Amino acid sequence: MKQDIIIVEQLERSLGEAVARVQHDRLFCLTDETTLRLCWPKVQKMSAMQGAKVITIGAGDEHKTLESLAHVWTELQKGGATRHSLLVNLGGGMVTDLGGFAASTFKRGLAFINVPTTLLSQVDASVGGKTGINFGGLKNEVGVFSDARSVLIATDFLDTLDDENILSGYAEMLKHGLLDSEEHWAALMQNPFSVRERQRGSDLIARSIAVKERIVTEDPTEKGLRKALNLGHTVGHALESLALRRGKPVLHGYAVAWGLMAELWLSAVKEQFPTEKLHQTVRFIREHYGRMNITCDDYPELLELMTHDKKNEADSINFTLLGGIGDIRINRQATTSEIYESLDFYRES
Repeated sequence: MKQDIIIVEQLERSLGEAVARVQHDRLFCLTDETTLRLCWPKVQKMSAMQGAKVITIGAGDEHKTLESLAHVWTELQKGGATRHSLLVNLGGGMVTDLGGFAASTFKRGLAFINVPTTLLSQVDASVGGKTGINFGGLKNEVGVFSDARSVLIATDFLDTLDDENILSGYAEMLKHGLLDSEEHWAALMQNPFSVRERQRGSDLIARSIAVKERIVTEDPTEKGLRKALNLGHTVGHALESLALRRGKPVLHGYAVAWGLMAELWLSAVKEQFPTEKLHQTVRFIREHYGRMNITCDDYPELLELMTHDKKNEADSINFTLLGGIGDIRINRQATTSEIYESLDFYRES
């Protein structure tokens, strides 16, 4: 069942229609501690949410765990949830990923609706049916493909975000621009905070979603083209996992931005990606995202983390690279020395 992804002008009306489309006996709403405080007040008085039982988990990727998942299952069980119940996931990508996984596995699956509240979750995490949790120190190690019945994107929620969370989401939008076209990429190489402007924000978000939807529709279970969306993520996820191991988590989009720097360098070396576009993009990322401090001593651990990426095959580390903007090259391998050189480039740019 293809999920409806709607950029809404009036959340109350759209949420009411989405909830009404799913016949259900009980209604639950999953939040984290942050969205309970900032976002739940925006929806709790809406008629569609009357009688909903709120389930709350800790905020941040460090809570995207088996323990949090078990807590959601427990609360669903205590609340009398059946296979005919409905879960509304109100939050960022962590909430929609974990909530979607909880809903898809409880009683072998109950319906869920995603109301993404961060820019990152609006353009990325809520599109494409991926759900899951972190496990064993690795990002999104356990999960299933499962579509929400509806995804309701309300740009009003961007008012609740600080600059860092705007930038985190914008990194995925920049990735979509690189995958799409020079014109789309150029539109994004401006002030990222203009996404807060209602019309410009809605237009850019819609364009990002269209890129991801086109790719996901062609390859729903990631057998081929969908790996394009891994651009920046092989190195990015390794940096993110290293930060998690250090007990100093970083926002996902920051890790993706840093990963883009290394992987665009690999693209230039191995696929002739234009160096002018490489340096323009790297300057933009460095200006807005800074860097995560790593040394040469961290390279073996980062390489080990890259070997756990789910898109790998056999003993090789797979990258998505670009021959140019919009010229996607999936399933590309790099040697250890090339990977280390890309990390040198990231550190020294």
